[in-house]
Amino acid sequence: MFEGEVTFFGGVKKHTGLFNATIHNCRIGNNVYIGQIRNYIANYNIEDNVVIENVDLLAVDGVSDFGNGTLVSVLNETGGREVPIYDHLSAHLAYILALYRHKSVIVDRITELINDYTRSVSSDRGTIGHHAKLTNCRTLRNLRVGAYTRMDGSYRITNGTINSNESAPTYFGPGVIAEDFIIGTGSEVSQGVEIFHTFIGQGCILGKQYSAEHSLFFANCQGMHGEACAIFAGPYTVTHHKSTLLIAGYFSFLNAGSGSNQSNHMYKLGPIHQGIVERGSKTTSDSYILWPAKIGPFTLVMGRHYKHSDTSDIPFSYLIESGDDSVLVPGVNLRSVGTIRDAQKWPKRDKRTDPHQLDFINFNLLSPFTIHRMMKAIDILTQLKHISGETSDFYSYQSCKIKPQSLEKGLQLYEMAIQKFLGNSLIKRLENIRFESGEAIRERLRPDTTIGMGEWLDIAGLISPKSEIERLLTEIESDETHSLEDIAAFFADMHNSYYTYEWTWAIDQIQKRIGKTIDEFTVADVIQIVEGWKESVVTLDRLLYADAQKEFALGSRIGFGVDGGEGDRNLDFDQVRGEFEKNAFVNETLDHIRRKTELGNELIERMQAALQ
Repeated sequence: MFEGEVTFFGGVKKHTGLFNATIHNCRIGNNVYIGQIRNYIANYNIEDNVVIENVDLLAVDGVSDFGNGTLVSVLNETGGREVPIYDHLSAHLAYILALYRHKSVIVDRITELINDYTRSVSSDRGTIGHHAKLTNCRTLRNLRVGAYTRMDGSYRITNGTINSNESAPTYFGPGVIAEDFIIGTGSEVSQGVEIFHTFIGQGCILGKQYSAEHSLFFANCQGMHGEACAIFAGPYTVTHHKSTLLIAGYFSFLNAGSGSNQSNHMYKLGPIHQGIVERGSKTTSDSYILWPAKIGPFTLVMGRHYKHSDTSDIPFSYLIESGDDSVLVPGVNLRSVGTIRDAQKWPKRDKRTDPHQLDFINFNLLSPFTIHRMMKAIDILTQLKHISGETSDFYSYQSCKIKPQSLEKGLQLYEMAIQKFLGNSLIKRLENIRFESGEAIRERLRPDTTIGMGEWLDIAGLISPKSEIERLLTEIESDETHSLEDIAAFFADMHNSYYTYEWTWAIDQIQKRIGKTIDEFTVADVIQIVEGWKESVVTLDRLLYADAQKEFALGSRIGFGVDGGEGDRNLDFDQVRGEFEKNAFVNETLDHIRRKTELGNELIERMQAALQ
């Protein structure tokens, strides 16, 4: 039934129907417009309200999996870490498939579940979902298109699935070449992008001639201009520069500077080496890392590094090139404005609009995962100082050099961050409750579960106790978890239970630090923790304030006020960048100091009231 009209670019209206098209073995829904098909459309179910105009070829040839089951060789180009992709692949499941190869039974079971799914969607007929719009495209082979997809000017698309729906429409734009792929809902691939054997998750943007091969991109990744080869791009991996190559690495919440690249072989047995850059890290312009290497969370990598460093237990650091050496500056990123700004912007830049989200993302800067690393860092740095002596010119650690003053400063910063996190958890636990006695406080401090003790992991954006990950793996191995949906539900439950598990971990650490059990806690102990928290929060905020102030120093004003004097320069700077005292981040930092001080004082008052 063809009763409606379709409006094209420029306001041109055309009546629905079939015009100048050869169509073979297709089922066509209501109010479809098909016109100007240069070759033919074959073997498709075309749902209601679809528009297909000026397309060379749209056909399915034989039985197709539409990209499902495609093996993507991440991290190691020569193979060994292949991830079979499918429509609902999450970053966390892919993490296990790629990085837990030592648990072969589990990997085999998950792979078989994905193979079952692949068989369930295999067909000799493709689908164009309702309200999809395909215009000005060239060759489309073995393609499955979700509802509300927009394709305009795509060049050659082969063996893939474009997942899309009304809540999260997906866009394929001009010049795109894609083979053996799956793309998630609400993503954009446009402007001459080339992808081969690639999975693109929800809310991603690839454009401006970006190319990717044998790579995985998960929620809210962005790739422009550069290239990717055999990478696992966890959530919020971002690269915007022509000269940037990401290769054979695991990344998460990464910001890659221009000219950043890595090497995954040393001209011996081929491209077999891999690297890991943990969450929140940045690489500066022209940075280079020779794999294998492992970079700790929230690390800034500057310069070129050839010595296979492992800084995973020294988070929030700078890794700097100095001559032929890699110099590690522990903890200094804790006082960086950029680090805090990143943590604030990530949730605001979540482009996913699909109510069914595949990746469970924890945005917390401080968590049991990062705080545990800081505790390990304190032990490592203290031991280095003890072994090498306090008069050493530098300390050697994991192929890096650490200067004595950097080590001391790192110890101070880590301790403040630990106090801040534990205080945050304590205050959150006790907020908005009036306690009538010390016993009532102790009862509230008791955890709701034993889950959360021990080490925590970051599974590609999902922060969870290691014990829960191991429980999931045990259930998969023993076949207690029977489906991909069960695994996804397990991930969701871990994510939703984060703060419950976090408190179990936090109160355990608090007990160890003050040397008392919960039954021995007094109001004075709680007040002491809050006072330490207040001091740490205020000190760190003041360091951030001082770091922000550098952006307004005289050196930052070079190039302003062209052709004028100093007054013109300052006025031009103020007009463009604004005044320091009126800067939004600066005011937020000052307000944060005020709010947290008031919050701590309010809790102390409530604690003291419990004694009366």
